[in-house]
Amino acid sequence: MKILVGIQGTGNGHLSRCHALAQAFIAEPSLEVDYLVSGRAREKLFDMECFGDYQWRQGLSFQVREGRISVFDTISQNPWAQFWQDVRELDLRSYDLVVTDFEPVTAWAARRQGVRCIGLGRQYAFFQQTAALPTNILQRSMLRQFAPCDTAVGMHWEDIGTHVLPPLIHHIPSAEPILGHEILVYLPFEPLPQVLALLQSFPEYQFSVYHPEAQRANHGHIQCFAPSRQGFAEAFARAEGVIANAGFETASEALAYGKKLLVKPLSGQFEQLANAHCLATRRLASVMESLNGNYVEQWLEQRNSVRMEWPDVGPALANWLANGAEESVMSLHQRLWHNSQRVALSA
Repeated sequence: MKILVGIQGTGNGHLSRCHALAQAFIAEPSLEVDYLVSGRAREKLFDMECFGDYQWRQGLSFQVREGRISVFDTISQNPWAQFWQDVRELDLRSYDLVVTDFEPVTAWAARRQGVRCIGLGRQYAFFQQTAALPTNILQRSMLRQFAPCDTAVGMHWEDIGTHVLPPLIHHIPSAEPILGHEILVYLPFEPLPQVLALLQSFPEYQFSVYHPEAQRANHGHIQCFAPSRQGFAEAFARAEGVIANAGFETASEALAYGKKLLVKPLSGQFEQLANAHCLATRRLASVMESLNGNYVEQWLEQRNSVRMEWPDVGPALANWLANGAEESVMSLHQRLWHNSQRVALSA
């Protein structure tokens, strides 16, 4: 079985999820897997060794300005002509299956060439309307058109439908003991100076800030770091809590390890707004609508958190794909949700 996996490189969550899937593929010797990444400049990708000699395309991505989605920049700055040329030129004749984590070049090439395509990842949870993830018909249509697929396999924190599996987590091999008053901050879509200003008022806490605009710097109780998978994992293991945008993967990792969580959804990004709504209504995390010190202060004083106990989804997905994805998504859903549960924690 030969598979091409398309990875949306705009957010680190897609890459983290596909890292976990790539690790699981190792246990399936019948699989031959290639990777294609788009949505981020190649020189800005990091820790990509597990994807081997991966292909790269420019792809499409949302454009962000001052912490919010810019519709004008998204329309005007995406390379539409290059995108369609890449779709036409991508040859899939040697592949039995395409798996796309919301990567549009592989998805559209599979549609044009009649190759079965499985949409695997967070965005595919939105393909069906659910009360937990409120979206309108236009938003769902946009998602379906961005990276279309034949079989949608979404992911969510709780069982909200037979098209949804638990999160695919990139597990931390060894976690150091939690240090009190240490917080991991990952707000890549917010301007770095605003993030640093937000944290200045809390000198009794130690903050590790990972940001695409950051270089290694020491600002007293605030330590800044450039993106690094290993460094981020080590800071995550030490942290009492996590402050992040409302992306799915970072929230999932925090919930899997029982870290208290504060999220700030990216303005104008309906997926993050829906994530934040769900986290708040299910009392899985706290939400701030803007970078506001009052929200941070209230959250820092909290001592309760939630841990979600999910099965190891990666090996099950790798085996499912190795067997040609013949088992129904509903059956896979039932197997994986069977032993999931929510655990309330307190300091």
